[in-house]
Amino acid sequence: MYTDITGIILAGGKSSRMGENKALLPFNGKTIIESISERVRSVFKNVMLITNQPDDYSFLNMETFQDIYFGRGPLAGIHSGLMNSKTEKNFIISCDIPLVNKDIINFLVNYQTKQPITVLQADGFVQHLCGVYCKRLVSAAEEILNSIEKEMNEGKKCKCKMMEFLTIAEAEIIDSINIPFYKEGMFLNVNKPSDYQILLETLS
Repeated sequence: MYTDITGIILAGGKSSRMGENKALLPFNGKTIIESISERVRSVFKNVMLITNQPDDYSFLNMETFQDIYFGRGPLAGIHSGLMNSKTEKNFIISCDIPLVNKDIINFLVNYQTKQPITVLQADGFVQHLCGVYCKRLVSAAEEILNSIEKEMNEGKKCKCKMMEFLTIAEAEIIDSINIPFYKEGMFLNVNKPSDYQILLETLS
């Protein structure tokens, strides 16, 4: 178990495409977020949850923090996690990718790199909500979050700028093709009912 790395679970999505809180959907005898939190807690001694609906997750008995920049997308959750973490190295994972296993987590946290972010390119996407983020990125995150706020004040639509953040930080992006144990679908993102049905089919 890692004591010098903090596990940070993000549960800040609106679940608009699902129609209900996706993190609380049942999966394998528990909720999706319970499944993820148990896995993260089995790897890291210090674990926290970032959510703007803390009452919904009180049953997890987990240290909980809210976004400091509200309504700014997933980067705001990462920023809050890094701000509240007491360790330089942090493993961040969103609440809607329940098939990510301990092998992937251990691979990411043990990957040797000088870059402040380590994530995978898998299932056709850069999986930016599952990876290692260093606390020293707080100021860089704030610069982007402030730019989002400025755009919103100008009447522009809030856009996710995660890829801009990864570019600025010169993130280490590892192709999953280079990971022997990786299997397609491990990053199934449960965003809509059809995704949830696919998730349930993995149990059969």
